[in-house]
Amino acid sequence: MQPIDLTTLTAACAELRNHWLPARLEQVYQRDRYTIALCLRTLQERGWLDISWHPQAARVCISEPPPRTPDTFTFSQQLRHQLCGLALVAIVAVAPWERAIDLQFARRPGEPVLWHLYVEVMGKRSNVILTNQDNLIITAAHQVSERESRVRPVLTGQPYELPPALTEPVPSLREALESWRGRVSLIPGQLGRQLLKSYRGLSPSLVESMAIAADLDPTQNTNNLKDSDWQRLFSCWQKWLQALEKEEFHPRWTAYGYTVLDFLPGEPAASVQELLNRYYTHQLEQQEFKQLRHQLSQKLSKELAKLQLKARTFQERLQQSDEADIYRKQADLLMANLQQWQPGMKEITLPDFETSASVKISLEPEKNAVQNAQALYRRHQKLKRARLAVEPLLAQVKAEIDYLEQVESTIAQLENYREPSDLQALEEIRDELIEQGYLENPEYRSRREVAETDFYRYRSPSGFEVLVGRNNRQNDQLSFRLAGDYDLWFHTQEIAGSHVLLRLEPKAVPDEADLQFAADLSAYYSRAREAAQVPVVYTKPKFVYKPKGAKPGMVVYKHERVWWGRPAGVSSVIASQVFRDKETF
Repeated sequence: MQPIDLTTLTAACAELRNHWLPARLEQVYQRDRYTIALCLRTLQERGWLDISWHPQAARVCISEPPPRTPDTFTFSQQLRHQLCGLALVAIVAVAPWERAIDLQFARRPGEPVLWHLYVEVMGKRSNVILTNQDNLIITAAHQVSERESRVRPVLTGQPYELPPALTEPVPSLREALESWRGRVSLIPGQLGRQLLKSYRGLSPSLVESMAIAADLDPTQNTNNLKDSDWQRLFSCWQKWLQALEKEEFHPRWTAYGYTVLDFLPGEPAASVQELLNRYYTHQLEQQEFKQLRHQLSQKLSKELAKLQLKARTFQERLQQSDEADIYRKQADLLMANLQQWQPGMKEITLPDFETSASVKISLEPEKNAVQNAQALYRRHQKLKRARLAVEPLLAQVKAEIDYLEQVESTIAQLENYREPSDLQALEEIRDELIEQGYLENPEYRSRREVAETDFYRYRSPSGFEVLVGRNNRQNDQLSFRLAGDYDLWFHTQEIAGSHVLLRLEPKAVPDEADLQFAADLSAYYSRAREAAQVPVVYTKPKFVYKPKGAKPGMVVYKHERVWWGRPAGVSSVIASQVFRDKETF
């Protein structure tokens, strides 16, 4: 993830000063443990300013309104109490060439500043600190004790101190090429690394873009650069300093991420705010998607392993209970041949009633023949009772395995993050597993409102819409709320997979190509994706039922027909959609 550097922070603040000062602070909302949102209103517009101290995504930019969920964070409550109703009158750097800014609040523009909100965008050491007009710390997003830092503790009631000063020289437009070149090449080494060591205000992404714009490799040794190479690189260097001095920036998307300079070609962005908000929202959601998917996959694997072990245990008990009739026959033989028993016998061989074959019966020598027969009858009754008790338990375990395999199959379909609906689908799966008792409820605070259900959507060869559920919640919604009388419902036969709905208008008749397309999608979004052919059933939605007490996504059906789906038949269609989604971002 590309961190915000001094250049990007300067560009963001310049844009904020031009469009959002002065502004009245109407509300404060904390989106998560790392991000607060300030609701600002100017004479022209109203918007939300995100301030984040995330270790990888610290930033300051205008963002979307927060969700309508309660905010219970203490930090935002303290900011709301002190700052709401005041005017944001200035955004200034706390020191030259530092990634720290001061948001100043007063009753009205032109009046004395009452509060300072210091925002330090410094990677893992990022922080947001509120001080009063005497510069005493009132609250901080992350309090730093003396144990954590003897250089600069951040504690309530203590005076605010600036971050430790940087030791590298300050870049200057007035510095000559020879002086600049001499400083960078004083110690031979990689070009990018030497630039970072020689001056402050630089970042790896900025140095890399400078080198590429100068047609150089940032990893090449400074001793290998020619005079013309130094000249081109120095030209880019001065161009960067001029952009900082004049506050003229060009936000754009590049093949490496984003930039606010015009060194590299790329797609222009509407503004620095839109650029930062879109980039970091996507990156954080992608990060959360990977973490959540891994967490859910690990949990399902463990639960399935436990259930499969339990199922094997029950099946072994059932196999043992199959011997119940054997013990009853042995007891009957023993009772019919009491005269052949003799004291102290450990076993006895008697002819079978029907086949006359020899049957060997183990005996307990301390018991007589009748007592041994009674023990065999008791064992027969115990095994019969065990079967009656184990069979429903085994059926329950198998149903639970089918359900978790269905969930596991759904997660397997969500391989990569492409759009916010992918993360939403995973969150719905997590919430479902919490409701079913497989996950503990961590009192998760959703970052977004519940969005409209976004199924996978395709078009059949004849132009009919085909919908595919992304998880069990969407499967139920697809089958029992959205499905109409004229639609067709598809699902892999006795294989975990998504519910698929072929939407049809009244009197519309699908061709074989439409049925094949829907069956192929059903096979693709199932556990049998790698198979060449997969049996798929389809029927009217009115013949699909949910048994009483069934878990989400589990249904029964009747009047079905079977169609053979070919997962490979739609892989190119799905791959093209993934490509379009990536191009959109």
